[in-house]
Amino acid sequence: MDSVGVAAAAPDAGPGPAWQSKCPWGAPSTASISCSLADVMSEQLAKELQLEEENAAFPEVVAAAEGPFITGENIDTSSDLMLAQMLQMEFDREYDAQLRREEKKINGDSKVSISFENYRKVHPYDSDSSEDEVDWQDTRHDPYRADKPTTTPRRGFIGKGKDITTKHDEVVCGRKNTARMENFAPEFQVGDGIGMDLKLSNQVFNALKQHAYSEERRSARLHEKKEHSTAEKAVDPKTRLLLYKMVNSGMLETITGCISTGKESVVFHAYGGNSATEDKVIPPECAIKVFKTTLNEFKNRDKYIKDDYRFKDRFSKLNPRKIIRMWAEKEMHNLTRMQNAGIPCPQVVILKKHVLVMSFIGQDQVPAPKLKDVTLSSEDMKKAYYQILNMMQQLYRKCNLVHADLSEYNMLWHDGKVWLIDVSQSVEPTHPHGLEFLFRDCRNVSQFFQKGGVAEALNERELFNAVSGLNITADNEVDFQAEIEALEKMNEDHVQNHGKKLSTFSSDGDPPIYDE
Repeated sequence: MDSVGVAAAAPDAGPGPAWQSKCPWGAPSTASISCSLADVMSEQLAKELQLEEENAAFPEVVAAAEGPFITGENIDTSSDLMLAQMLQMEFDREYDAQLRREEKKINGDSKVSISFENYRKVHPYDSDSSEDEVDWQDTRHDPYRADKPTTTPRRGFIGKGKDITTKHDEVVCGRKNTARMENFAPEFQVGDGIGMDLKLSNQVFNALKQHAYSEERRSARLHEKKEHSTAEKAVDPKTRLLLYKMVNSGMLETITGCISTGKESVVFHAYGGNSATEDKVIPPECAIKVFKTTLNEFKNRDKYIKDDYRFKDRFSKLNPRKIIRMWAEKEMHNLTRMQNAGIPCPQVVILKKHVLVMSFIGQDQVPAPKLKDVTLSSEDMKKAYYQILNMMQQLYRKCNLVHADLSEYNMLWHDGKVWLIDVSQSVEPTHPHGLEFLFRDCRNVSQFFQKGGVAEALNERELFNAVSGLNITADNEVDFQAEIEALEKMNEDHVQNHGKKLSTFSSDGDPPIYDE
């Protein structure tokens, strides 16, 4: 069939898709709507077509864009701040959407879920969370949280007959103990014992409770030590302020650094300055002894100070910080007594609260070595022994003191003689434990010099009698200490009866003074 025949047959066919499917070259029966070129080029028509396409392809984005914060109809886009806020809001939406995808991926179908709610950045006026989403932190009932055990009525039991259950039931008590663990400190992790239906016996619960309290007290002590205490080779802000004042006033020229640390103090080296008064001479080199304000370092040291009549009225076990200041004051008084008696010891310069400034035993920032660290010849060792024996006698007779911690660690060797240091714990012989402290000092001194090869060194009992002037004739150490305790008890009874500390120790005259 030719094209003419097709064209002739076309009018006979009815209009519609039938003849179009038969002949693709046939002319349409309906006339097309004609439009002008101006209508095609109209911007309004282009916007309407674009909006229809966007609504069909991205309905959610368009719905979000029609909000009051995105459209340009109610926002002045000429403001850079507003544009920056709009961009930031879009970035936050994308970030929060990423977090929700991460949550869904990690949690899956697990009953225990994690939440990144704290990391979201949704603005307070813009929230994408739907009503279906639930924030478990704001709900009063958590479906994944097990119910707490019910309480027992006042009558002490529930049920009847054979099904009766008393408040002492093992299962009931176990569940109650598990619920009580929630009252522990937040730092003590107890887990989800209720959800696991954990039953704790009374013995286990009491042990956990005691451990929780111990951990809470320990953390409090660590915080106290960190915030309000002098640490190793460091000082707290209050102590640092005291040192600054000493330097600014001209009393000290400069503080060079730490030279010694101990359980109860830190010692710094400093160069002396000019004194404000003419009667006080500041040595060229000074030693600054800073008593540590750590409370637990002094919890067992009160026995050296609470029975000392000089500080007994001021002693308060409920205020440990005052004890630390009294400890520094006690060392100052003891050093003053020793200095007046001519015993080689540091010279006191000034005391400010718990900071004691003394003369420096040494030269050019190098402290004098301790007796345990220095190597002496046999002659020097013998000379040092007689010096210490003489100093112990003078300390007992002239100063009316017992060192109470005398050993090779608290004796320095400088300029060919022995110097005594660290007398903060020194007590008087009438102290309830004064003679016991003296016997301990004699044992330390005797053992050190006997090991050092001094043949003339007395044993601890002979040295005790030589220093104190007492004539205790006991054959063994046990009986010797028993007589010492009896003398201390006698003196304590005298204090309770007469209200005064008077030495009731009987002696055969003054002890002989040993010298080299």
